[in-house]
Amino acid sequence: MPKPLEILQKYWNHDAFRTPQEDIIASVLAGKDTFGLMPTGGGKSITFQVPAMMMEGICLVISPLIALMKDQVQNLQNKGIKAIALTGGIASDEIIDLLDNCQYGNYKFLYLSPERLQSDWILERIKGLPINLIAIDEAHCVSQWGHDFRPAYLKISKLKEYFPKVAFLALTASATKRVQEDIITQLQLENPAIFVKSFARENLAYMVFNVEDKLHLMEQILKKNPQPSIIYVTNRKSCSETVKQLESLGFSATYYHGGLSSKDKENHMKLWMDEKVQTIVATNAFGMGIDKANVKTVIHLHIPPNLENYYQEAGRAGRNGEKAFAVLLTNPSDVIHVEAQFLSILSDKAFLNLVFVKLCNYFQIAYGEGIDEKFSFNINHFCTKYSFPVLKVYNALQFLDGQGIISLSQEFTEKITLQFVIPSKEVIRYMSLNPQDEEVILTILRTNPGVYESQSVINISLIAKKSNCDESKVLAILHKLNEKQVIELHAKNNDATLTFNEVREDERTISRVVKYLEAQNQLKTEQLKSVLHYIKEEKTCKTKLLLEYFGETIKKDCGVCSYCISKKKNKTDTSSLSDKIIGLLKIQEMSSRDIQKLTKYTKDDVIFALQNLMENDTIIVKTNNLYSIKS
Repeated sequence: MPKPLEILQKYWNHDAFRTPQEDIIASVLAGKDTFGLMPTGGGKSITFQVPAMMMEGICLVISPLIALMKDQVQNLQNKGIKAIALTGGIASDEIIDLLDNCQYGNYKFLYLSPERLQSDWILERIKGLPINLIAIDEAHCVSQWGHDFRPAYLKISKLKEYFPKVAFLALTASATKRVQEDIITQLQLENPAIFVKSFARENLAYMVFNVEDKLHLMEQILKKNPQPSIIYVTNRKSCSETVKQLESLGFSATYYHGGLSSKDKENHMKLWMDEKVQTIVATNAFGMGIDKANVKTVIHLHIPPNLENYYQEAGRAGRNGEKAFAVLLTNPSDVIHVEAQFLSILSDKAFLNLVFVKLCNYFQIAYGEGIDEKFSFNINHFCTKYSFPVLKVYNALQFLDGQGIISLSQEFTEKITLQFVIPSKEVIRYMSLNPQDEEVILTILRTNPGVYESQSVINISLIAKKSNCDESKVLAILHKLNEKQVIELHAKNNDATLTFNEVREDERTISRVVKYLEAQNQLKTEQLKSVLHYIKEEKTCKTKLLLEYFGETIKKDCGVCSYCISKKKNKTDTSSLSDKIIGLLKIQEMSSRDIQKLTKYTKDDVIFALQNLMENDTIIVKTNNLYSIKS
């Protein structure tokens, strides 16, 4: 039998394992159930791919991430290793052929989602395969206290009955102590060997800055660190807007989100990977399977929903071991906004039931029917029809998807994008000559202010509703405008695909999963509190705060985070600066940036002095981010 290092060198061209890869591999080869917690970038896949290549038979890999499964299968195939993934959208006949290949074609890896195990006939076929190892990736999904709990993961332990002598390997990149214990319990791991790699990243400086002008500070950071960077935002609109802002400042940038076509994703990614652009602005759709070693800076422009996600995203910086920065930018209004938005999109049982019933009505599914029926689905059209808030519905649908009640593809890009290609005065002239089109054109301009600068996504349902006309009329007007070269119109056929996995039983369906909804809402609330504590706590090392959340304790401060840096600075003249600030604010309200310019102190010293004055109730910060004397 070849040695693990020989397999690593042959297929992966690496000369050594990272800690604790080799120990996990040895445990698996000894036939032991094993739990591995390896923070992002630690090389989890190596720990099951290498031992599987050393043993007869096929490795079963269970993962919820379709994109990551496809990426790993492609990488294995590129190495000449036979691998298959049973992802969504594959017809039953094709699945039978793929499983036949696994049984008779000397395949080494079979990837599938946990939901696939709920199909009895697939499970029966898997029971007949020569399984040599069962790897459970993203194992935190098995725990109700994990940040992405999926009930389908609870079925995995059933495999213990069919493969009692096959080792289970549970892997995750981020899990608190409670989640770790729950994973071991739920998967019924027998006396598992446990390997937990430290969450500490000595070369990574965690920075939290509370500023009014995020763009100005972002400009300073990117100028000081011109190496590759990632900027995370929470929505697709912010992706394109932030790229425009960066380009106006002279930076090269592109963007990445779940609504892009596969080709656009690949092209945008390649621009950044090949360093044709310095920065990629992305939602959390970006990052799976991405390993760029020389990322210098990861900036979060918006408050992340939990510290698990934040740690993974921030950890994409500095994988080459050189000093790197994870920067979280906030302003005083962010906390108020994120709390309000967070509460507004949480579903309760009544709303979830309402969405499910309307969804069934929308597709004309009768009670007791609907299983395995598949539909093209436009979330904006659905929300417009029933006057639902889009984000709240999207989260409700994600929950139903996570419970396996429905399966929902994540392509939510609209069918129509357009850009006006004539000047605004010419558009006005066109409307005067074509008054029948005026209301639709004005509605587009009001709802999409960027249509002169770039191709903009158009919500046809919303335009029709606001302009009081039929969707067909809106489309006819758009095609006419395109023919007359008033606009450049692009039609995209990439609505979401929605599949019903169960028969319609209305409240009975929802009642069965409502306990998970309540637990998930409680968890999300706790996670947001932890994020806000991380941001607001100004008297503790940021690295310490982050590690404590994951159950790890360090005695010394890290020395490189925003707290540690501020502590090192000489603040002997703070009282003098405070007096100057009070004097300025007695004249008029000011931003911290204005105060910095007038006092000629550093930004950090000004922020420190302002915080002290606020703590002493001498000054306040208003909703417009201006400071004033407290009356």
